[in-house]
Amino acid sequence: MIRRDLSPAEVRVLGCLIEKQRTTPDQYPLSRNSLRLACNQSTNRDPVVNLDEDAVRAAVDRLGRYALVRFTSARGSRTAKYRHLAGEKLGVGEGELALLALLMLRGPQTPGELRSRSERLHRFAATGPLEEALERLIDSNLAVRFDRRPGQKEQRCAHLLSADAEGAEDIREERVAGSASSPEAVAAAASREAAPAAPAPSQTQARPAPGLEARVAALEVELSRLREQLSDLLED
Repeated sequence: MIRRDLSPAEVRVLGCLIEKQRTTPDQYPLSRNSLRLACNQSTNRDPVVNLDEDAVRAAVDRLGRYALVRFTSARGSRTAKYRHLAGEKLGVGEGELALLALLMLRGPQTPGELRSRSERLHRFAATGPLEEALERLIDSNLAVRFDRRPGQKEQRCAHLLSADAEGAEDIREERVAGSASSPEAVAAAASREAAPAAPAPSQTQARPAPGLEARVAALEVELSRLREQLSDLLED
């Protein structure tokens, strides 16, 4: 089962493990400290974060329970190291995994941006193979392609491994915009416009506060008693 509820820290950790396996194979698997530095680096990251050691430890522990990361260590070494199992767990190829890592590390991007940034992770011979890899991610429900907005030359894509991922608000906006333009949404809006407007709060009849009627009755009794007393005094 593919998880789609990873936290931002888990997404960053997994993306870094995929990236470093391709870009620095001599240093892979990564120690926890190296993984923390990779997560917090300021280049090739959007947004830039500052995860502490506890946050990285918690993220790799959870990813381990999800079978996306595995603990490993070299013989004779006391340093814990980690490697990812994303390719086999998610069922994607090398090209798709490279694109997914870029989306995890740098947020929503256009195919052109992905091609220019993917050289370090996977070399696509042309735009066609990259588009095909993107479509496979979309068909696997691991990525989404946004509709082109006014003024944009290319559509953007984002991963779907986390509801809190960068670009999730854009995903929600795209889905809301799509549903708002559907025939059902248009009909519902027309029905709301045709319905009579609810009266303003100032036009509605105010209800007496609890106990008010009892207090008014008591005051009326007291007023009646005072009138009787006043009448007796006048007669005297």
